[in-house]
Amino acid sequence: MTSTEPPVRAPLTREAVLSAAASLVIQHGPQALTMRKLAAELGTAVTSIYWHVGNRESLLDALVERTVRELGEIRPRGRTPAARVVSLARALRRELRAHPHLIAMVHERGLTERMFLPAQRALVHEMHAAGLRGARAAEAVRAVQFAVIGHLLVERNRERAPVQRPGEPELWTAATAGDDPALARVLSRPPDAERVFTASIRALVAGLLDS
Repeated sequence: MTSTEPPVRAPLTREAVLSAAASLVIQHGPQALTMRKLAAELGTAVTSIYWHVGNRESLLDALVERTVRELGEIRPRGRTPAARVVSLARALRRELRAHPHLIAMVHERGLTERMFLPAQRALVHEMHAAGLRGARAAEAVRAVQFAVIGHLLVERNRERAPVQRPGEPELWTAATAGDDPALARVLSRPPDAERVFTASIRALVAGLLDS
């Protein structure tokens, strides 16, 4: 005999509300986040949402704090300071790229510097381990941070740009590539952003630590 009783829902928690809200923002942007839509997503009443997180502004503030906290959980990997700095840069890029709407909300609330502080402190630790101190270490930390942000801006600009006519396949030939057909073939294809970033950050870090 099969049961016709509805499945028992787990008790609603503040963290569950924040996770569902973050998912809506990531998929559709902050404008899509309404208390009614969030309640429908969770299968609960709007009053339950208010009970756990307050009004919409309080919810957005909580999401921002959660995002800041999660960016602070990035940890380096690798056996050398150089490898660990590269791993931090790659992890930071991934997190920023995965949550553009949430990062924008952090920026709008004036918390960008606080959001980057844990990653900066982790970078400082690795610069010290590599023997850099003082102004040299500070410049290296900022160089890595700016490289991550700059690369992301280029990526997003390319993604949002209108279709280019002529495009790279038409522009890059053996002649325009200095009689280097292999180079022309690569530059005529869309770039692998992850590969370009990794190559760039490795070269930057090698130069910073060897100078």
